[in-house]
Amino acid sequence: MNIGIIQARMGSSRLPGKMMMPLDGVPTITHMVRRVKEASSLNTVVVATSDQTQDDIIALYAQRAGAAVYRGAEDDVLGRMFEAASQHDAHNVVRLTGDCPLLSPDCIDAVVSTLTQTDADYASSVLERTFPRGFGAEAFTFSSFKHVEEHAQEPYEREHVTPYYRDGTGDFDTVGVTSDTVFDSFKYRNRTDLRLTLDEAPDYELLNTVYEGVQFDDVLPARAAIDYIDEHELVDMNANVEQITLKDLTE
Repeated sequence: MNIGIIQARMGSSRLPGKMMMPLDGVPTITHMVRRVKEASSLNTVVVATSDQTQDDIIALYAQRAGAAVYRGAEDDVLGRMFEAASQHDAHNVVRLTGDCPLLSPDCIDAVVSTLTQTDADYASSVLERTFPRGFGAEAFTFSSFKHVEEHAQEPYEREHVTPYYRDGTGDFDTVGVTSDTVFDSFKYRNRTDLRLTLDEAPDYELLNTVYEGVQFDDVLPARAAIDYIDEHELVDMNANVEQITLKDLTE
């Protein structure tokens, strides 16, 4: 079983309530669930949110969008994800964050395929930055995740879930997925100039402009979003938003 788990909560420090902010009239969390459900490699999609009252709304809308819901400790995100994966008998776990409402389902499938074909412990689209920011997908085996759950103890490891894989502490086999695996056209490859994640107000302005400007059914195609941004020269709308890194958080 490949289980896609979306981390989501209302208490963002930079943009509180962003999971319920509307994009073309539909909450961000709803768009995110719809996109992840489009990934053919996943058997189940779960939204892992906290057990705090403020996140009741996320649980409600996640279920309405067709996701299962797991609720756990607000601060221990790693523990929350592990329990969600355990509850659904995961063989492989795919970690996603709810603030990526233009994430390509093809990116998710490429990461899962790479994990299984290489027999690695961990595969990711963010080990080497070649996708737009907001196309992050990480897949890992449940057996390796059990080791991480037992050994990752630092607060930043519990909050951000996967540093233990990426810093070499656990001596895991890791593999990266690059944009040329997903996109056959050069116009979509190595688009590190694009910021398609939702962290601050300018991000929301860009994403909502795209959602309102592009005609689509339930899921706005990632390629159509990039085309629209290029054609209307929107890339600078959120170019000044500073990305917070794990290094920033641990120093």
